[in-house]
Amino acid sequence: MVAQLTSSGAVECESPPEVQADLEAVLNQYIRDEKEITETAKDFLAARNLPPSELPRLRKLAAEQRKVRIGDEAIDYLLDQLVEILMHSANVDEVFAEDFELRRLLREPLRREQVEEDKLQAEVRGQLRHVREGTTLWEVEYRRMMEDVRRRKGL
Repeated sequence: MVAQLTSSGAVECESPPEVQADLEAVLNQYIRDEKEITETAKDFLAARNLPPSELPRLRKLAAEQRKVRIGDEAIDYLLDQLVEILMHSANVDEVFAEDFELRRLLREPLRREQVEEDKLQAEVRGQLRHVREGTTLWEVEYRRMMEDVRRRKGL
């Protein structure tokens, strides 16, 4: 992302690794937020003794409470966050591009990453067809298989 921003002349910085660390911090925070949202939804599911099919609805509610967008809206939310950090980072010397241009430059790497993640999830879900989704067994097996697939693919 940083290479694309600097080579296009959208951003000027003396220390690209520091800007990269800023962008990574935003992405890592989103991952943490998403995990916390899922855990909150699972806790609520267990407390109310609701069926696992309610998990997506509860995740959406938990995300709305935290003012975090998930699912199809995640990329736009992340783009807003990334542009915001570029504007306020002490590591960015100058921003020459408009917000919409920054979003355009940052969107493609995020989409590529999302496509790869969707492929991995589909592969793991295909291997777990015999286990009912939403159960504890499914969660444990899903994490284990996802780590295994990522390790095999060098991700």
